[in-house]
Amino acid sequence: MNLSILKPGLILAGTLHAVAGAAQGLADPTRPPAAVAAPAGSAVPAGGPVLQSVMLSPGRKVAMISGQVVPLGGRYGSARLVRLTDSEAELRDGTEKIVLSLYPQVEKRPADKGVRGGAGAAAGKTKK
Repeated sequence: MNLSILKPGLILAGTLHAVAGAAQGLADPTRPPAAVAAPAGSAVPAGGPVLQSVMLSPGRKVAMISGQVVPLGGRYGSARLVRLTDSEAELRDGTEKIVLSLYPQVEKRPADKGVRGGAGAAAGKTKK
């Protein structure tokens, strides 16, 4: 048998096998980090429920809480979704009130009454 004919095929097969083995060790770049992805069997993440999004329209008011779609008045575990705004969801579980914020890192404060919008305000100028 002529080995010169088989040699390119063997090289190609060996290369494909090596590439396939290396690809198995690569992580999926679209997969969320382990801290975000909850196991399939868990209903509530370790840190408690997380408000992920809010959908408000005239015919539908829905919150996405820890991967579960919860309509206004619907239940998340033993709690009921009783209030929904563009950035908050309020759950009631008996007498316990749980307010989930879409942006928990952002602290709302009243605006400074002395500063008005516009370029003049940014430069510290006020109109007389």
